[in-house]
Amino acid sequence: MNRVKLVAITGTNASHSFNRLLLNFMKRHFAEAADIEVCNIADVPMFNEDVPEQDPEPVTRLSRQIVAADGVIIGCPEHNHSVPSALKSVLEWLSYRQHPLNGKPVMIVGASYHPQGSSRAQIHLRQILDSPGVSARVLPGNEFLLGGVKDAFDDQGELVDPGTITFLEQCFADFIDFVRLEQGREQSSVLESAGRTKGLQPTGYSSQPEPASTIKGDQEMVQSHAVHWDATYDVVVLGFGGAGATAARFAADDGATVLLVDSAPEGHEGGNTRVSGQLVCYGDDEEKLRAYYRAQLGPMDLDEAIVDTYVEGMAGMKSYFRQYLDVEPVSSKQLLGADFGMFPEYPEFEGGDCIDLLLVHEGFFDGALWKILHQKVADRADAIDVWYRSPARHLIKADDGRTIAGVQIEREHVLRNIRALNGVVLATGGFENNRRMIQDYLGAPRLAPAGSLFNKGAGVDLAIEAGADLWHMANYESLGLQHGLTFAVPDGERGPLLVFGYDDLATGSLLTVGDDGSRYFREDETNRHGHIFDHGIWRVPPAQAHPHLIFDQEKHDEIVHGEHPEVLDRAVQADTAEQLAELIGADPQTLAKTIERFNSFVQQGTDYEFGRDPETMRAFDQGPYYAIAMLQGMLNTQGGPRRNSRAEILDPDGCPIGHLYGAGELGGVCAGVYQGGQNIAECLIFGKIAGQNAAVPKQQSGVQASRQDDVAPAMVATNTGQTLGSFKSDLAQSQADIPLGPGQFIGRSKAGMGAEITVRVTVDDDRKLRDIEIISQSETGDVAGEALQKLPAQMVARDSADVDVISGATVSSNALKAAVADALRQVPGR
Repeated sequence: MNRVKLVAITGTNASHSFNRLLLNFMKRHFAEAADIEVCNIADVPMFNEDVPEQDPEPVTRLSRQIVAADGVIIGCPEHNHSVPSALKSVLEWLSYRQHPLNGKPVMIVGASYHPQGSSRAQIHLRQILDSPGVSARVLPGNEFLLGGVKDAFDDQGELVDPGTITFLEQCFADFIDFVRLEQGREQSSVLESAGRTKGLQPTGYSSQPEPASTIKGDQEMVQSHAVHWDATYDVVVLGFGGAGATAARFAADDGATVLLVDSAPEGHEGGNTRVSGQLVCYGDDEEKLRAYYRAQLGPMDLDEAIVDTYVEGMAGMKSYFRQYLDVEPVSSKQLLGADFGMFPEYPEFEGGDCIDLLLVHEGFFDGALWKILHQKVADRADAIDVWYRSPARHLIKADDGRTIAGVQIEREHVLRNIRALNGVVLATGGFENNRRMIQDYLGAPRLAPAGSLFNKGAGVDLAIEAGADLWHMANYESLGLQHGLTFAVPDGERGPLLVFGYDDLATGSLLTVGDDGSRYFREDETNRHGHIFDHGIWRVPPAQAHPHLIFDQEKHDEIVHGEHPEVLDRAVQADTAEQLAELIGADPQTLAKTIERFNSFVQQGTDYEFGRDPETMRAFDQGPYYAIAMLQGMLNTQGGPRRNSRAEILDPDGCPIGHLYGAGELGGVCAGVYQGGQNIAECLIFGKIAGQNAAVPKQQSGVQASRQDDVAPAMVATNTGQTLGSFKSDLAQSQADIPLGPGQFIGRSKAGMGAEITVRVTVDDDRKLRDIEIISQSETGDVAGEALQKLPAQMVARDSADVDVISGATVSSNALKAAVADALRQVPGR
């Protein structure tokens, strides 16, 4: 595949620019994937439409460079909450006589001294680039915001934070996909206008990668006779989360060779399982559990065999823990007490008293279960190859036009056709980060994800390609403040999980309003994964585009002395309700009447609108008033391909699609309301079923060649783990020996969120700690990045592993400390 040619524009005319430093770093770092030409704008005069007869030469030169490029990167500083005047002026020139940005793919990055990392300027720049006359095609999502930039680079101009680099790599990979997609569209448009599109390529085959988020229906599956197989496995599992890891493990245990792929880079695999509370739903009485689950379904229907399979699995979960996870289950009901609020989540439902949530140890939100699932895969490295950052692009049909014969996977920006002799398992998670699907299927303008940022609905598109029926597309869970809110965050970021210590944001002179400034639910509603009681049924309320918390000065002062005063950094202030409405985009009269009506309810002692407990209500004072922007949180979706009790994917006629299986939240079995811990239970139950059924040897449909005969020898991926080149398992690479010099020792810890953390420490002749190198880690980059960057220096300075953890990254901090302590224990005489 040809390298793309990109122009990178420094958005300032200053002589020293950290954004220029960032663009130059990208030029070096991505040199193998792209030719990046960094352009300065210091010689471009200020735009003035009255002066020139022709555009100035620097403008024409820059315009030509853009026209000749495949795409543009803009490094955008932030001045006074917006783009610098110099950059705005350049864009005025480029939309005056010449329009080189028209239809051009553009990626925005930004560096700033401040923590926001030019976030507001980037929002404005997107609006400018979208305006008529400019009409650029801006990469959606993928906001790269580099805050605290003075400490972000070393003396050589290299970014120092591994997590930041990883995120930039993902953004850049998405941009390259975006550029190629736009190229494909442009080519298709030209050919179609010439009446030559049909027949251009073999049926259904495209040499261009297609991102999973392209418009539904513009892709076709690849037919097996049209492809060359690059490698062959018995089973291919798409998605290295809880369900995918389980499916791969059990397929391997049944004798299959397995390829397990994930679109995320190492350290971000694990899907929502990795960042979940690690709770698994269990019931100590199968009949009670069945009654409770039926009550959860409410008026919705679900296949009886699915219900039985799921309930049977949850009832047997303690045995599952002992037999397959090698741990003694811990009852969180005993650990926390039965009044914790989730035992059960719906106490009014029959059979709920049997509900418990199991843990693999006495800890939550620490990735403990995920690490066990990950280790089960690592323990089977002789049978399971793992590919990170390798998204599935298409399924490949056998010659019968129905059976799934393999998968087209993009590996190191090359499309590889991987044959799956016995089965393909779809376990790619939900579509929490796919705005198109959220709007199409959930009817919500936008939701803030709480889990993995790599769940983008790829499995939904693949299932549609295969002709699968879809179900539960409108079902999803929230979690957070009040009924399930979180603070507003930019696209591409997780919303903070506001579940502990935020009770005071639902009481007193505080209410929540929707887009027009009116209330839309009771603020003290019990939090049941986003569902509130609605005319006899628990439902997630319709999401608002820009909901806000509204409160007065007295509440403001309470928050100042509360558990989370930092939330006030997000607040805007106005003297009157009308002025506040203007600031937040609500209707002034509506917001004023909402507060007036709320105050009257307080006076009457009854919330006639939503039934909020009057003990939680206090009348608003005369101001000033405050607002905090919120979004509805998104824990996970349930929609995806319909499956049966054998985890087979079904078509609209209810017939299994040959060799295609599904597990996890992609097409989850939860049709009604949700009980905490059931998603992870489903990953374990149906992951096992999918993996074992996929491993069963199948008759090959319309494929004549043997495994070895139809695969190029240099690209064979065998069942021995002896792979070549780019086909080598990413998981196996981390097992390499580590060279040691004088005074060097290796330390390891499995206490982190990911796989093992391995460090190499160096001590001097006095046995004092002089250096710490992190050899391998797979911690969650956007969470643990600061800890992995800062703690080694602190430990060296103190000559000890005993330093304070980084707030928000406690698990990763402690794991790193444990690895260093392990190494130091090996130093003789220390």
